[in-house]
Amino acid sequence: MIQTVIFDMDGVIVDTEPVHHYAYNQHFKQLNIDISPEMYASFTGNSTKNIFERLKAQFNLPHEVNALVETKRNLFNDAFDSKEDLYLLEGVEDLIKDLHSNGMQLVLASSSATVTINRIFNRFGLHKYFTHIVSGEDFPKSKPHPAIFLKAAELAETPLEHCIVIEDSTNGIMAAKAAGIYCVGYDSFHSKMQDYDLADMVISDFSELSYEKIRVLG
Repeated sequence: MIQTVIFDMDGVIVDTEPVHHYAYNQHFKQLNIDISPEMYASFTGNSTKNIFERLKAQFNLPHEVNALVETKRNLFNDAFDSKEDLYLLEGVEDLIKDLHSNGMQLVLASSSATVTINRIFNRFGLHKYFTHIVSGEDFPKSKPHPAIFLKAAELAETPLEHCIVIEDSTNGIMAAKAAGIYCVGYDSFHSKMQDYDLADMVISDFSELSYEKIRVLG
């Protein structure tokens, strides 16, 4: 019986990818580096810190990683605050409310920084539904490393076999499976170049999930 649902955020709860894409590309122009679409797609599910560690090594950037992260975060925040057409993904709020009203524990495990998560949760009033928030910035390794999901289950005080993860990225799905947790892959219109082969179940619309369907998974 499933007791805890662990949600990813970007691409699952809200599509902030266009805002991230804008912020990253503004920063790449400033740094005068060229990132291919394939390389950019491989960043999905990684923390900003891990991405810039990788870019610093690959492009011999002279900047400190923390400074690079701060610049990108400021670009993101400015774009996020000015973007009015930002909505929760279709059907996810209904699913969150359905799960919460039936006593299912909800935990967020996102590669985004805590400040970014709080910005989104405050904007859409999501804090009341989630018992814990876990940010990828608190771990030395990003997804596909399983640490973030293992920590989410630990905080939820739920055995791994009684958890599920909802993820939209290759790296996130790999992390969930490496943690030994049942994974629902969300293959949406917004997903780009992601692999869902390892997911235990794949959906394309949140109407395919409900408390009654989720509680018996695993």
